[in-house]
Amino acid sequence: MTKNKSSQDKAKSTVHRTSDFSPRFQQERDWWNKQKSNKASKVFKLVKAVEQDPFHGLGKPEPLKYVGADTWSRRIDLEHRLVYRVHSNYIEFIACRYHYNAK
Repeated sequence: MTKNKSSQDKAKSTVHRTSDFSPRFQQERDWWNKQKSNKASKVFKLVKAVEQDPFHGLGKPEPLKYVGADTWSRRIDLEHRLVYRVHSNYIEFIACRYHYNAK
């Protein structure tokens, strides 16, 4: 008998993974810290939420269809997204500024 999809997702979510922050992510995080501390705080909360469960929770996580397998985003605000890739043993934080053009 196989596990149902929900329990498989739960098992994938509970795997302990380390965090890796790309140079781009670090630069963008530093920009938020200098320019808008409330957004920097939101980015920090989203990173912690991703570390707890990369597939569910705060920021409306969604897989990015055209970027590659296991690449996800979470909403910082209407224009900006936290973008990360989930690997088997670590989470790669790619970007935390821009994603959609301002309207």
